[in-house]
Amino acid sequence: MSSGESVERMNGAQAVMRGLVDAGARYVFGYPGGTAMDLFEALGQTEELDFVLVRHEQAAVHAADGYARSTGRPGVALVTSGPGVTNTLTGIATAYMDSIPIIVLCAQVGTNFIGTDAFQEVDSTGISLPVVKHSYLVKDAQELPRIVAEAFYIANSGRPGPVLIDLPADMQRAMVDYTDPGKIELDSYRPSYRGNHRQIKQAASLIMAAERPVLYAGGGIITSGATDELVKLSELMTIPAVVTLAGKSCFPAHHPLNLGLPGMHGSVLANHVLAASDLVITVGARFAQRVTGSTETFASEAKVIHIDIDPAEIGKNVETQVPIVGDAKTVLASLLEMLQKKHAEPVDQPWLDQIEQWRATEWFTITDYPGSISPERFMDELDARIADLDAYIVTEVGQHQLWAAQRLDIDEPRHFISSCGLGTMGFGLPATMGVQIAHPDSKVILVSGDGSFQMNVQEMATIAVNRLPVLAIVINNRCLGMVLQQAKVKNYHVRFATDLPQDGTLPDFVKLAEVYGWRGACISRPDEVASALDEALAADGPYLLEVDITDEANVWPMVYQGRSITSLPQRDAVSDVEDGKGE
Repeated sequence: MSSGESVERMNGAQAVMRGLVDAGARYVFGYPGGTAMDLFEALGQTEELDFVLVRHEQAAVHAADGYARSTGRPGVALVTSGPGVTNTLTGIATAYMDSIPIIVLCAQVGTNFIGTDAFQEVDSTGISLPVVKHSYLVKDAQELPRIVAEAFYIANSGRPGPVLIDLPADMQRAMVDYTDPGKIELDSYRPSYRGNHRQIKQAASLIMAAERPVLYAGGGIITSGATDELVKLSELMTIPAVVTLAGKSCFPAHHPLNLGLPGMHGSVLANHVLAASDLVITVGARFAQRVTGSTETFASEAKVIHIDIDPAEIGKNVETQVPIVGDAKTVLASLLEMLQKKHAEPVDQPWLDQIEQWRATEWFTITDYPGSISPERFMDELDARIADLDAYIVTEVGQHQLWAAQRLDIDEPRHFISSCGLGTMGFGLPATMGVQIAHPDSKVILVSGDGSFQMNVQEMATIAVNRLPVLAIVINNRCLGMVLQQAKVKNYHVRFATDLPQDGTLPDFVKLAEVYGWRGACISRPDEVASALDEALAADGPYLLEVDITDEANVWPMVYQGRSITSLPQRDAVSDVEDGKGE
């Protein structure tokens, strides 16, 4: 310790809270318990931190996740030991799969009880090991200032991810001399940001020589804040872009070079462009199987440039000719500079002409059902109404998620939030809380299904208590629609396991909204959509709009698992299965 350095005496729990404040945290989402009482006592004494009491620990992590996705700053969750920790695991895994920076503080039994099967003891660091970027079990309270600062640094640097800190009860009470840990530098952890100059030069040469290039952009663009660089590259070379579900909003939706969503439920246009390309420039994406379909047929004539902050992702799923490890924003800026220095010419016109011919093909299918609301047309109506709003769209997981992804045009980064890698039902409602708390003056809209909404429905109480003016849209087809759709195309007969409910129409979501102190309405006819949306969007408190649709509605296009992404069965494929013909 240098002379003159400020030292304050406090207990370990207070040191944790001071560390959160010093790291820039403002909100803590959590649920208390016996071993966490010192932490909550310290939290209550910390004026710089606001606490949000959720109704389930999983929701605390999803709320912290939503806060992080919409701001780019780590979210914080605080829970007790034992079941408090185990309840967080789905939320931690959700953040891990989508590279979201969160800090999970979990209380633990005293160090003298660890390993004795004490009341509410679990091996928190052990059970979370596969789904965290890093974890700490605190054994020396004096290390707490450094540990908290390191946790934030690790969570939000390189490829972001969740960090867990396990806090034994005696470490919370132990006295600490708190000092500012200063700048964090870890010899064993030094992410590469700049990218290799020789490989950037190779990438520029491939781009200049390509006749049919395409940009394949993912969530790493959003994490890096690289939207401007991505659009500049696209415009400089007139290269079209396809954008993954995780990357949605990283490239303005209305830009003429944005071809939209590729993959399993992607547009015909995006998939045909990928398949016909001779160069795929992949930035911040990982060639997930729901995008590539069969990797043997995916862009089979194309060379691949892969830019990613995580070297483990490059070459993992698709062979790569030019691997570039680095930050998307930094690497794209260097690549732009290189292309401009070489006076690179835009892509040849025949490729753009071909794309325009394909663009005439319907991108997505709209299906009308007599007397019933078409989910695609409903999304179009919603899209028209949010065009002039500062609106954040959060989704649950299922058919509704994909209808929203296909038809809602989002131009601003971080304004479309969805569980992509893990596909977690129950993510959306608590994540909506985190987004609304982070952006109190914005309109935050949840697009949910009746199955997903009930996974964490108790958080309606948290939203009401905190007077959060969210709009929850529940697309109700009274079944697990995506499971049912996949069962149909695969010729499975699991209807008995997908109906919600199996013997009636419960729950009544409007009555449920009223019980929790929300306003609500239900619509079932196409002529009700416009006025219902106008009323719901004008509400100044939490509002639930139930949209009753038929269980015959499916998400089209759809690539069968393992098929080429240009193999896009339409509604006839399901009709054949329902008639017993199969594939």
